[in-house]
This record gives sequence, structure tokens and C-alpha cells, in this order.
Amino acid sequence: MSALDLTGTILGFLLTCMVLSYIFGDNPLFRFSIHLFIGAAAGFAGAVALRNVIFPNLIVPVFNLVGGDFSIPALLSLVPVILSLLMLAKLSSRLGPVGNVSMAFLVGVGAAVAIGGAVTGTLFPQTEAAMNQFDLTTLQGSDPADAFLDLIGRVISIVGTVATLIYFHFSTRQGDRQSGTNAQRSGWIESIALVGRIFIAVTFGVVFAGVYIAALTALIDRLNALIEYVFSILGFFGLA
Repeated sequence: MSALDLTGTILGFLLTCMVLSYIFGDNPLFRFSIHLFIGAAAGFAGAVALRNVIFPNLIVPVFNLVGGDFSIPALLSLVPVILSLLMLAKLSSRLGPVGNVSMAFLVGVGAAVAIGGAVTGTLFPQTEAAMNQFDLTTLQGSDPADAFLDLIGRVISIVGTVATLIYFHFSTRQGDRQSGTNAQRSGWIESIALVGRIFIAVTFGVVFAGVYIAALTALIDRLNALIEYVFSILGFFGLA
């Protein structure tokens, strides 16, 4: 191990101990390590954005225009340039409204991408998966016991999907103010909604267990890294 590798090992050991010091509560060592991590991550993200986005898509086209390239792609590159300049106007309280055009464009595109991703990446696949539960042709030719278990799983999946959707059905019968009765859903909707609530609770429990296992795995990995750091340092000085 070289002196440079030893320095990196010691820094990794110290930073890991600083992060794990949060076990004893918030302290300056933990805050320093978190600020260092956020600063390094922000610097790296800024460098990547500058090199892969701003420089090739903004700076280079502008230089091409200055050099006499008036092609359609070069002219279209003026759009992000203008929007970026308008965005800088938000730094001034007096010129701030000028940047609303860029903010509106940014928020609109961001919302469209988020909604489109949710619909095509989550809603449609889940709907298709729920519909495929009714396709019993896939059970043909399989072992009867496996087919029976698969059928039970499909029934549970369909019941859970329908009950969970009905749980979010908020249409109610109008209440009577004179008798003091509040608006309430129909009895059969409440019964099915109770089943949906159970499925939601089980889902949240599984998600929480997954997050807990992931955190525990990360903790074990860091503790193992600490042990490796110690042995590496001891090995460098010939003590292990």
C-alpha cells in the first residue's frame, strides 16, 4: 500500500466514524461529514451538468452562431440561451417577473415528464398486470398443485387491487343536519374498503421492512469497511 492509498484509507475511516457518530445524537463531526458529502455531490453534479449539458448544448451552439453557422439546429439553440438569461432575472426583485416565462416553461415540462412517466411507467403496467391475472391460459399444462397455488395468488391479487381502489372511493350519501348524521359511504363500500385498508397496511409493512433491511445492510457494509480500514492501516505499519 502506498502513502496515497494509506491517506485515502485513513480519510475513509475517519469520515465513516463521523457519519456513524450520529448514533450518539447530532454533533459537529456528523454535520461536518454531511456538509462535506453534500458539497462534493453538488460539485460533481455541477461539473457533469456543465460538461454534458451546458457546454455541448448551450456554449458550443452559440460559438457556432458567432462563427457564421445559421442552420436550423444552431438557431434553435437560441431558445435555451434566451430562457437561461430570463431565468437569471429572478436574481433581481425588480426584474424577477421577467423570469416567470422560464419558470413556467420549466414547471410545465417537469410536470409533463413526471405525469407521463407515472402513467406510462406505473399506471399502465399495473393495469396490464391486473388484467393479465384473468388470463388462465398460462395455467394449462402446469402441475395441478402449482396451478392451484397460482390461481389463489391471482384471486388475492385481484381482490387486493379492487378493494384498494374502492378504499379511495369518497362518494358518500348526504347527511342530515337536523338529525346530526354525517355523510357516510354505503355499507358495502365500507366493508370492501376495510379489506383494501388491510392490503394497504400490509403493503406499507412490506415497504418498511424493505427500507429497514436496506438500512441494516448499509450499516453492516460500513462496519465491515471499518474493520477493513483498521486491518489495512495495521498492515501498512506491519502490525497485522
